[in-house]
Amino acid sequence: MDTGITNQAYLFLIFIINGILIGIVFDIFRILRKSFNTSNYVTYIEDILFWIISAIIVMYSLFTFNNGSFRAYMFIGIFLGIAVYMLFFSKIIINISVKIISFFKKIFSYIFKVIEYPIKLIYSLLIIPIIHIFTKFYKTFAKFVKTCYNNKGKNKKGKILQNKEGF
Repeated sequence: MDTGITNQAYLFLIFIINGILIGIVFDIFRILRKSFNTSNYVTYIEDILFWIISAIIVMYSLFTFNNGSFRAYMFIGIFLGIAVYMLFFSKIIINISVKIISFFKKIFSYIFKVIEYPIKLIYSLLIIPIIHIFTKFYKTFAKFVKTCYNNKGKNKKGKILQNKEGF
């Protein structure tokens, strides 16, 4: 067999694997979207990240395995790899991953509820009464200061006292 044909078959197989890797990266972002509510801006950022990662995968393979030369069969290999992955593996991986993430989300939600309850209890039984006491003290103290400031320079009947210079 000719070494050129063997080399091209090897490169074709490498780019089929690249297509499978791109399909996996695509599914990672799909799994994140199905598992977590994301805003449109996060989705835009995820799309940009997907294309950057895909370009890095393809460019790395092009420069590593073929010295940067583009050939049509390489892109056919990429599309074939993506198609094979999407047809045979994508649904299985997405379903399993979403179930695993949902399971862990439920566990973490339960853990946070267990941790949150004593914190809320301490807050309502200890912190709120202390804040209430300090608020009453502050209002009483402010009222006292205000009455002292308003009565400064007045006698008991409320008449203004004058000093020796007549002011």
